[in-house]
Amino acid sequence: MDWNRIHALALEQVESTLARLPRELRERAIQLPIVFERVPSPELQAEGIEPDTLGLFTGPEFADEPAGPLPPQIILFLENLWDFAEQDEEIFREEVETTLLHELGHYLGLDEEGLAGRGLD
Repeated sequence: MDWNRIHALALEQVESTLARLPRELRERAIQLPIVFERVPSPELQAEGIEPDTLGLFTGPEFADEPAGPLPPQIILFLENLWDFAEQDEEIFREEVETTLLHELGHYLGLDEEGLAGRGLD
């Protein structure tokens, strides 16, 4: 696996996905930091995040901002996404998009059931 390559693919897909969002949502989403990490850190795993997690939203939801000690952010775990896609670039791009939209849904206050109802599970 070439980290620079999957990082570039993920960044390109994130930018493309955000560009296609409706204007009001896009304006909100582009203010939300999106971080790329290889896999969940030992600290996140100690907090109960599974080692094979694809993405994570942390911080307060949009409706609750600015509550909380840390600002909201989305973390995409690129090595996990790459493995999940079985090293297929097209599937990787699709999974980056789905995971980004899933975590953005959490930011907007949707729970797992609401996300599943939108095909983002």
